[in-house]
Amino acid sequence: MLPEDIILKPVLTEKGYDGIADKRYTFKVRKDANKTQIKIAVEKMFSVKVKSVNTVTQRGKLKRMGRNEGYTPTTKKAVVTLTEDSKPIEFFNSLA
Repeated sequence: MLPEDIILKPVLTEKGYDGIADKRYTFKVRKDANKTQIKIAVEKMFSVKVKSVNTVTQRGKLKRMGRNEGYTPTTKKAVVTLTEDSKPIEFFNSLA
């Protein structure tokens, strides 16, 4: 699997912005990706050193449209912390 297949997009929230100063970045990732795959993908895509990866699976919310009801898709987020000597990710520098 290519790194672009594992890392889907960055998650840009208030809590995510607070972590940029500490070299902690949040990404939306594939549901079947594990921590090791996420670590390798981030290191290859951004040329950085990853210290740790924390993941959380968010269940889809119940939505109703008239009589019909269903769930939004389940997603997975990864919070990636870089090592102290690693350079920051350039994409997030313009946002902080």
